[in-house]
Amino acid sequence: MADTPEHSETTQNNRSRPSPAIPMPGTPPPPGMHRVALGIEYDGSAYCGWQRQAHVASVQQALEEALAWVADAPVSLICAGRTDAGVHACEQVAHFDTRAHRRPESWVRGANSALDRAIALRWAQEMPGDFHARFTARARTYRYVIANTRHRPALAHRGLTWVPAPLDAAAMHRALKKLRGEHDYSSFRAAGCQSRSATRHLSHTAVTRHGERILIELRANAFVLHMVRNIVGSLLDVGRGTADESHLLRLLELRDRTRAGPTAPPTGLYLFKVSYPPHFTLPNLPPNPACPATLGD
Repeated sequence: MADTPEHSETTQNNRSRPSPAIPMPGTPPPPGMHRVALGIEYDGSAYCGWQRQAHVASVQQALEEALAWVADAPVSLICAGRTDAGVHACEQVAHFDTRAHRRPESWVRGANSALDRAIALRWAQEMPGDFHARFTARARTYRYVIANTRHRPALAHRGLTWVPAPLDAAAMHRALKKLRGEHDYSSFRAAGCQSRSATRHLSHTAVTRHGERILIELRANAFVLHMVRNIVGSLLDVGRGTADESHLLRLLELRDRTRAGPTAPPTGLYLFKVSYPPHFTLPNLPPNPACPATLGD
């Protein structure tokens, strides 16, 4: 992220301050602090992913520096789900604890003025202490966008994956639907995954064609590392006709990542929505028009 001239000095000073401790799940803010939740959209093309890493640009670092400028104090963000390098978000949700009191609109406008154009806050809202962006989330919805065109597209190429071979979206939809339910998704789990279990509950899937664009949607309580992209990589074999509609189910039962297809590129993947219990009453804004269109079941 390139700091704008009016913010660079303050942001640099904030970098030298110690970061506040990250609260444990279910822990309310320390005395004198309050919790703020954020809705965030970003184009992940130029970032190493959500998580802060040394010597590379991350979404987390860019946001923490912008918010620290508004709060005039260090900020540590906890997100609903850490996205990988090159992956986008229509509405990532994160929270932080702070002593600073700002109007929601001030958090949004202030942080956005300090952020690169690839990242923007959509909303900010003060939350009760039992809210936790990661651990109180009920479900995450991801959408994957494929340009199924004969020739390589130029417009919006960073937000989709190009597949020139004809794809049968209806067959893909039927094949993906077989993965619904609670299963061990080891066949679609990256080797570097640190989760103790590969068991997840996939509650919704859909594949729809819109002209030369194919949209894939998966919703689960949580996902293991690269799960969506690994499922899409194998699903493409069904779409091309080189595997039948039971292909994904057979791979699931094998629980062997080496038997599944390659990992699909990150460019077409979006964290679309994070769902929480209704009593938290988070803003329900329509998605950015640039995000993938709504899918049916």
